[in-house]
Amino acid sequence: MRRKNAWTTYNKKQLDELEKLCKNYLKFLDKGKTERECVKQIVKQAEEKGYVNLADITKDKKALKAGDKVYSVCMDKTVALFQIGKKKLEKGMNILGAHIDSPRMDLKQNPLYESEGFTLADTHYYGGIKKYQWTTIPLSLHGVIVKANGEKITINIGEDDNDPIFTISDLLPHLAQDQMEKKLKNGIDGEDLAVLLGSIPYEDDEKCAEKVKLNILNILNQKYNITEADFLSSEIEVVPAFKARSLGFDGSMVAAYGQDDKICAYTSLSAMMTLENVKTTAVCILSDKEEIGSMGNTGMESHMFDYFISELLNKTGENRPNLLDKVFCFSRMLSADVD
Repeated sequence: MRRKNAWTTYNKKQLDELEKLCKNYLKFLDKGKTERECVKQIVKQAEEKGYVNLADITKDKKALKAGDKVYSVCMDKTVALFQIGKKKLEKGMNILGAHIDSPRMDLKQNPLYESEGFTLADTHYYGGIKKYQWTTIPLSLHGVIVKANGEKITINIGEDDNDPIFTISDLLPHLAQDQMEKKLKNGIDGEDLAVLLGSIPYEDDEKCAEKVKLNILNILNQKYNITEADFLSSEIEVVPAFKARSLGFDGSMVAAYGQDDKICAYTSLSAMMTLENVKTTAVCILSDKEEIGSMGNTGMESHMFDYFISELLNKTGENRPNLLDKVFCFSRMLSADVD
């Protein structure tokens, strides 16, 4: 079936609106390369539109009524937005869903090691990646470290023009004869996805066997107040350091990391932000862990969403045994990134 080119269906006003949407989308991509960063942006936009944290409603023992806008966050990685409709929740909800996690690499819990005069960091890939695409490109580090005293340090190194970047090395073409004989999927092994961190040795300790690693640890401690033991309680993601850009002479496309599935998450969020005075309660759930099967306590296989809806039922005064099942039975959902 031949489909009409979408560009031919827009009028001037719609093209202007689309241009504005895409400019904001580029900013969203740059500021939200990880789930935590996305949730932070989503909450900021929601609060600007009058949304209130459902946890605060519960704490203050307030009730919810038609027209109220609330949001709930799970572990800083999944967020759900709700606009209470005129109909009771037991009549069902209109739900829009997408995910905000993307294929990437994660630093292992004890990642640093020295080899051949270089300090590297071991990684484990998350989601489905083409491993050969991740070598020799600029990389950045994003995430959090929780120190022994409970202090949480936010990591974002490689995005600012003054930051260092990182990379994963590969063989020169004339040294890669054996590699060239392999099938594409085996050209780079998962064990070879080690992030290059530095090569200058620490000069003040003659007895140290790993002087380059010691120098990197010294820099981490001096600049970021991080010790090697802190990596045990860290969650650091390795993502491309590219900025989101317009693609093509006509600027008709977007080139950026993380469009799976932030393209659906951002448009879902944008749609949710335009709603007012809905009849049926409207929900937008933007979740984590889709790339690895939606498992874990922030994925859709958890009872997180059930809990959010149960809280809504409590705050609208509707809750009773087995009502949650009825709500889901009469609800409709559009999963934005799959058919």
